[in-house]
Amino acid sequence: MSTLAKRWHELADVKDELAARDWFPGTSGNLAIKVTDEPLTFLVTASGKDKRKRTNEDFLLVDAQGNKAEETDLKPSAETLLHVEIYNKTDAGCSLHVHTLDNNVISELYGDEGEVVFKGQEIIKAFGIWEEDAEIRVPVIRNYADIPTLAQEFGKYVKEDQGAVLIRNHGITVWGRNAFEAKKFLEAYEFLFSYHLKVLSLKSQLY
Repeated sequence: MSTLAKRWHELADVKDELAARDWFPGTSGNLAIKVTDEPLTFLVTASGKDKRKRTNEDFLLVDAQGNKAEETDLKPSAETLLHVEIYNKTDAGCSLHVHTLDNNVISELYGDEGEVVFKGQEIIKAFGIWEEDAEIRVPVIRNYADIPTLAQEFGKYVKEDQGAVLIRNHGITVWGRNAFEAKKFLEAYEFLFSYHLKVLSLKSQLY
């Protein structure tokens, strides 16, 4: 099996798992996985597809600028330029962008602060942080309608091979060295978001 075929199936498996969680409402969200380094190419979800279904037209190959790298009628996802920032600036191998209710609410709650901080949660170990009372910070950026402007702002926070950025009232983009790592990080962030919102809700009822 070719590298392209392997990466295709790998990304399709991730898409299936996230779809089972209902993390792609209204065809939202997009996924990408690196295929080659030189020249840089990666697979990205095709625009407007129902990600709960698995088809032969779920992804297309694009180049380092996010342009089609093969002959196809498919259109790259609107947020392809976010993935371009990741693969051009790091050695990440997979990046995932989803719009969930929890990550949208968190981004609105902490949008004015420009970041959300989680501390003392056991699941923070999923990010490779093992210190007692460890904390992790997630930047929250403005949701620019112009995608190149959004990508430029997003790119300011792309510095390492793993990371995450929340876009206010839009969604989260998470990346890691491979598909397994990116999915693990995404699951951990969504756990933190859900836990935090539940705690806030319980506190409001008690007080």
